[in-house]
Amino acid sequence: MHKRILDHLNAAILLFDRDLVLTYLNSAGEILLADSSRHLVGLGAHELFRSSDPALLMNLQQCLTMAEPLVDRELMLDRMTHSLTINLSATPLLKDERVNEILVELQQVDNHLRISKEEQLLTQQNTARLLVRGLAHEIKNPLGGLRGAAQLLDLELDDPELKEYTRIIIAESDRLQGLLDKMLGPNKLPDKKAINIHEVLERVRQLVQAESSLAIQFDYDPSIPDILADKDQLIQAVLNIAKNAVQALNGEGEIVFKTRIHRQVTIGRKRYKLAVKCDIVDNGPGIDADMMNQIFYPMITGRAEGTGLGLSIAQALINQHSGLIECSSEPGNTVFSIFLPIIAQEETNG
Repeated sequence: MHKRILDHLNAAILLFDRDLVLTYLNSAGEILLADSSRHLVGLGAHELFRSSDPALLMNLQQCLTMAEPLVDRELMLDRMTHSLTINLSATPLLKDERVNEILVELQQVDNHLRISKEEQLLTQQNTARLLVRGLAHEIKNPLGGLRGAAQLLDLELDDPELKEYTRIIIAESDRLQGLLDKMLGPNKLPDKKAINIHEVLERVRQLVQAESSLAIQFDYDPSIPDILADKDQLIQAVLNIAKNAVQALNGEGEIVFKTRIHRQVTIGRKRYKLAVKCDIVDNGPGIDADMMNQIFYPMITGRAEGTGLGLSIAQALINQHSGLIECSSEPGNTVFSIFLPIIAQEETNG
């Protein structure tokens, strides 16, 4: 029962004995240390934190010696591929008035910042969507009147040259109507069925490959289970992001599709046991820093010929699947990450 509770915590929980040998860690600990408990249990703290901030090991030794709880903040934890910033809380567990074990809680600082950023992003997008809907409604009514008047005028005219003007008005009205519909985003709820995310990515990869000469690589995790989603809507969302990458590369470079499973993921205000993370990576020039906080808003684009709707529509489609798109960018490495919760069929029925 205790193990089940600990495995559902966001914080990484580690238990060390008197010799500072790891005897237990929960699921969040496995995620934080990027390895399984089967491989990590039995290792000493000096092995676990060998390349990390020296203060980590010093704090554990101090907790053992002084028999008092302590807290330390913003320590560097080294992982195989990168480093994380964490806060540490160490509590001595006494037996017969001596320290028998040390209970350690590690909280990833940048994870809290990510969750806060996600919430802000979702709030901004919802506000922008409401504003766009209100504006579109105000434009649609007079636009419909203009089109109707042009059609009636077209019926009254006999001169072909004058009719050409009314047809231009009708065609431009239709074009504006189409643009407004795109700005409003998806107009139907997703028809969710069990699908493999790699079917979606492979379909997009084929479409992009057919239209460009770019190198398109893939790095898939075959163990990812099926997700409940609307296949067509996911294809549209991923395709919009991939097209963005193609345009950024301008004929030179490569795109990589990558999938990984993530555990205990928070999206917005909801936490999921499992989520799939799909990365669309390109080695283009990157996104201007001034644009980064606006790229998912409608009509925001860095290209003169762009409409600025592709990423906005993609985000709206993924939001309809309880997911989220994030972006990080620097010259030579732009990553759009799609997070989609993996929800069991019985959960949706229950």
